[in-house]
Amino acid sequence: MKNFVVKTIANAGALAVAIWLVHDITLTGDSTASKTLSLVLVALLFGLVNVIVKPMVKLLTLPLFILTLGLITLIVNALMLLLTSWLADKLTLDFHVDGFWTAVLGGLIISVVSWALNVALPDDED
Repeated sequence: MKNFVVKTIANAGALAVAIWLVHDITLTGDSTASKTLSLVLVALLFGLVNVIVKPMVKLLTLPLFILTLGLITLIVNALMLLLTSWLADKLTLDFHVDGFWTAVLGGLIISVVSWALNVALPDDED
């Protein structure tokens, strides 16, 4: 359970950094509390997409992973971010990613920040 909370916090932090750095990734809301709640819900949604959908996409694109020496990961991460944006829209969460190349840049930022936060934050294995 503690690991789940740590990963959700890392996802929320990484999404917040991407929203802050990339103009076309937006999180809107009436107040700071509603933005924070939306950010946590989007982080949970992003985590679910990465746990459920991403492994299937990686398996189906395995030849491309081999052919591109893993660079296709940038595209897969962008697609997961776009899927999260689409699902957030369907769930009336105020999160939006505007365009594929924005998603590529956002996915790269989220990957780096999430990795750094997962290294810095404690987990169950320590």
